[in-house]
Amino acid sequence: MPELILKDEVYAVVGAMMDAYFTMGTGFLEPVYQEALAIEFSRREIPFEREKPLEIFYKETRLNKKYVADFLCFDQIILELKVVPRISNIETAQLINYLKITKIRVGVLANFGSRPMLEWKRYVI
Repeated sequence: MPELILKDEVYAVVGAMMDAYFTMGTGFLEPVYQEALAIEFSRREIPFEREKPLEIFYKETRLNKKYVADFLCFDQIILELKVVPRISNIETAQLINYLKITKIRVGVLANFGSRPMLEWKRYVI
């Protein structure tokens, strides 16, 4: 069986997300969870960049428009946060686009609006 890419790093990120989710509970807006998660990443010494701008190219020409990922962790994992009843194809497509434009292989989509558990999915392209 093949080894998961960035298994330990994703495990660390998900553990921090679970701690933030169970500490804060549900009902807050995304920026609140983003701030709490930044604190948790720092406490756990998980390297991250918050609100990482992502450049977009069209036929090798850089566009003025940029996307912004909620977090880039370990310089190798894009983490996108949501607060919705359930993750849909729209949120999934957003993360997949982030992975494609950055050529980063691993992404995590986390939903802090689900009950009774944190909803999260790992994507690899």
